[in-house]
Parts: sequence; C-alpha cells; structure tokens
Amino acid sequence: MSTKLPQGIELRVSDERVPYRAALAEMEARNRAIAAGEAEELVWLLEHPPVYTAGTSAAADEMLDPRFEVVEAGRGGRYTYHGPGQRIGYVLIDLSKRGKDVRNFVHSLEGWVIAALGDLGVECWRAPGRIGIWTRDVDGAEAKIGAIGVRVRRWVTMHGFSVNLSPDLAHFAGIVPCGIAEYGVTSMEKLGKPLATSAFDAALLARAGEFLAALKPCETA
Repeated sequence: MSTKLPQGIELRVSDERVPYRAALAEMEARNRAIAAGEAEELVWLLEHPPVYTAGTSAAADEMLDPRFEVVEAGRGGRYTYHGPGQRIGYVLIDLSKRGKDVRNFVHSLEGWVIAALGDLGVECWRAPGRIGIWTRDVDGAEAKIGAIGVRVRRWVTMHGFSVNLSPDLAHFAGIVPCGIAEYGVTSMEKLGKPLATSAFDAALLARAGEFLAALKPCETA
C-alpha cells in the first residue's frame, strides 16, 4: 500500500500544533495560488490547540460555553471543536480539473475517512441528513467520530475533515457539535482502540488513490 500522494499533490504533515488562525490564513493563500496555477494541490495533516470554529450556518444558541477561542471559519456547517488528540486533514483540491462537482467531493471525502477507519477496525458510515462520520459508541448508541466541513473558492476546495483519535471529549460540551444535539461524540480511544497519529495517517494515505480516483470527471461516450 502506498503512503505517498501522486505527483502534483503536496503532502504536508505538521508535527507541532498549528494555531487555527494561522492554518486558516495559510489555506486561503494556498487556495489563491492553486487557482492561479502557482502551487500544487495540498493534503495537510495536522493538529490544533483547543478552539471552537464557527461555520456559515452556526447558530448563537449552539455556543453553550465559549471556554476556548471562537473563530469564524468561513466553511460550511455549524460549530465544531478542534483540539489535541484530533487529526485534522485539510484538503485543497482543484475541482476545475476534477469535474466541478462539490457534492461528489464531500461524498468522496467522507468515503475516504470511512474506508481508512474501517481498515483500522472501526466500522463507520454516512447518516442521511447528518454530515460527518458515524459509528457505534460503547453504549451501542450512534455517535460521531469524525466531522466534515468544506469551502470552495475559485473551484479549489478548503478545510476538510477531523477525526477523533484521543481528544478530551468533555471539550465538545461547550457547543452543540455540528448543530446535532441528540447524538454524542466518540473517539478511537473511547472505543478501546487507541491509535498513534502516524498509524491513522498511514491508513488514510493508503486509501488516497481511491479518493482521488472518485473525483475524476466521468468520461462521456
């Protein structure tokens, strides 16, 4: 299994935690450069210090306890928590070369994470009407283990996914995660499957080819 990306797509892995505002500024600059043909596409794997981010649909009453900095993210969706123990993947892909299909991009991004977690022994799925990655928690109830949030500018994608490896789940109590109050959040650690970040990265990259293949525009007869 390959743990590299195809030529023309940069893989960046940040060992140090990257402040959210700094990552957002870097994504915006890279988005412009990709659209202008001045930079390669990018998959960026990283971790943030604790922060709440607000999507374009965030509702004020879903911010319950702003114990951490709250940053307007510009992506779709509502409030999300990011912090230590959570793997973030920012995926900057030029959809003008890959079908210009935003819905397919989101579907494929979900599928990429679901496949990687499946390879690591956690069965996950999509849930109709609920964006994100879902699994069965220790009590048997359905719970979110990963979030999806994207923005597209100049047909270049920004933001991406987060996966809960071993975050402090109590930090999610400050918000209504993604606006869904009736379901909880879980993690690999809580499920009894502790996982090193490098192991998750390897599983994800092993499935990268399938993700990218799903973005190719359909050939016409």
